[in-house]
Amino acid sequence: MDDKYIKLLIDRCTNVKNIGVLVISYNKEIQPFIDKIVKYVKSIGVEDIYLDCEDKYKVHDELKTMSYTDIDNSPYFNKSIWDEYVKKGASFLMFETEIPNLNNDIDPKKISYATKVQRSTKPLYRKLQLQCKLAWCIASYPGEAWAKSIYKNDELAYDKLKSAIYKMCMIDRDNPVKEWDNLINKNMKIINKLNSLNLEKLHYKNSLGTNLEIYLPENYLYSGARDELCIVNMPSYEVFTSPVYNKTNGIVYSSKPLFYNDACIDSFWIKFQDGKVIDFDAKVGKEVLEEIINSDDYSCYLGEVALVEAGSPIDAMNINFGTTLIDENASCHLALGAGFSECIQNGTSMDEKELFLHGINVSKQHVDFMIGTDDLNIIGTTHDGKEVKIFENGKFSQDVLN
Repeated sequence: MDDKYIKLLIDRCTNVKNIGVLVISYNKEIQPFIDKIVKYVKSIGVEDIYLDCEDKYKVHDELKTMSYTDIDNSPYFNKSIWDEYVKKGASFLMFETEIPNLNNDIDPKKISYATKVQRSTKPLYRKLQLQCKLAWCIASYPGEAWAKSIYKNDELAYDKLKSAIYKMCMIDRDNPVKEWDNLINKNMKIINKLNSLNLEKLHYKNSLGTNLEIYLPENYLYSGARDELCIVNMPSYEVFTSPVYNKTNGIVYSSKPLFYNDACIDSFWIKFQDGKVIDFDAKVGKEVLEEIINSDDYSCYLGEVALVEAGSPIDAMNINFGTTLIDENASCHLALGAGFSECIQNGTSMDEKELFLHGINVSKQHVDFMIGTDDLNIIGTTHDGKEVKIFENGKFSQDVLN
């Protein structure tokens, strides 16, 4: 089914045929699959293709001994060529092939610093990505180490992971493109309903102990996978918006592990006051979580609130895949760091300063973490004081669906 997956990614998710320029980033482990993509892309007349291939094991070994100055000067973390391709109007296709726990033996501060350097070398890409002014898609493809970490001691681990990825991406259906169009249309009805409610705030509660109040900007907008040209995450089952960065109060508990740069953070909670993280803890990976929170001046504030129903196709698999791309689409989630310009009226025409004045987080960081449970309830309060059930026992309420 590789061919069906490639057609979905190229023909529906990235709009490559109309754009004519493509950047693909990936781990070298999946090179044979990338070769198939290149062959298909060339067959539809696209010749300008840049392959950004990374050897995760080599990067890990180098990073262990690198100084911070070495990281600044290392080609491994210099992505400036991405901005050159942005100027060409390229589409970007990025593959996640996880190697769970690979970086657990590296100082979290060093991992965080390397990530910052990588982001800082492609400022134009990041700017236009957040403004929804370029075509991009993040997808996944299996690797042996990733598969064996999920299906332990199973000789068929790789095939099972590939099958799971293809199922969640609806590649096992007769017409995946039509299936995704139908899902996007279904979610658009929910988005339109949420946008019509004139919500002032959301109150999250569940049995884990989550008790969190999140305010939304005036003229907020919920959004989804994207539009008729691109799908930015494959798979994507969420609808999301951005909160007022400095008006969140309470405590939230994680419902699934978070893997950040191949390091694990698990069983954690975060407490907010006036939007800012004021306390946190984790049974696993507390130092990594601390580096995320302290990445920059605003990474300790929220930038995204996303809704995914319990029992979604990924949730129903009851598997922790060890990558945020997939795991966030199994569960309601929040994100520390940057908000989205598309999540406020006229936001895509605003500069960073204007977005910030409207309450949108302008951090350089963006890290999603999962909080959804089968008993999650979310009550919305409108600007005229009316309470509306948004989520009831992990699913959209009839107030939203009707």
